[in-house]
Amino acid sequence: MGYLKSKFANTIYKESDGDDAAVIVFTSGSEGSPKGVVLTHKNLNSNRQQVLSTVPANANDVLFNALPMFHSFGLSVGTILPALSGIKLFLYPSPLHYRVIPELIYDVNATILFGTDTFLSGYAKVADPYDFYSIKFVFAGAEKVKEETKQTYIEKFGVRVYEGYGATETSPLISVNTPMHYKKDSVGRLLPHMEYKLEPVQGVNEGGKLWVKGPNVMKGYLRVEKPGVIEQVVDGWYDTG
Repeated sequence: MGYLKSKFANTIYKESDGDDAAVIVFTSGSEGSPKGVVLTHKNLNSNRQQVLSTVPANANDVLFNALPMFHSFGLSVGTILPALSGIKLFLYPSPLHYRVIPELIYDVNATILFGTDTFLSGYAKVADPYDFYSIKFVFAGAEKVKEETKQTYIEKFGVRVYEGYGATETSPLISVNTPMHYKKDSVGRLLPHMEYKLEPVQGVNEGGKLWVKGPNVMKGYLRVEKPGVIEQVVDGWYDTG
């Protein structure tokens, strides 16, 4: 690891390593006290490349993102991905402005929209069918997309909602439906370079508890019980719970 001296001041800057912490995103604390999720530069860039290898997005697209950056979906896929991939990005500060956002989507000729079921449902209720004329892809996560929402977007706007699944700990995307590989009532296929295993759960006959491993899995947790100490994942495996 080298050091760079600034030509503008007597300041020494350390070159970043791929395994260095890039961001710390805090979970809501649904399983106890809020935890800090340490994501590295490698984690974020890996998830960016994983998404771009499955989703047909390019420099001709305009991504509209109103999701908050304190959430990993809005930060990583909604902001870092387009900013580092040459995709035009339009940021809006709140996803709750249901009447304003459809008009802005029309004004900027957005082709990609990210959202949750709650937000997408809110836009659909007030949007004119022509507001989404330029939209090619709508990707949803963070909560299960209702069948009513999917049908509304197909019938009113002629657009399919592609549902995905992720976690803050995986930078965040784990799987996503795409135009090429789409399966109804699913969250799509695992992203490239991800491994998985199912742990048996008593009383559950089909399926089990999902564990995943890949270059996008976090470095570890920061817990309130051990300030400043990163509790690293064991052998790279993350227990999704």
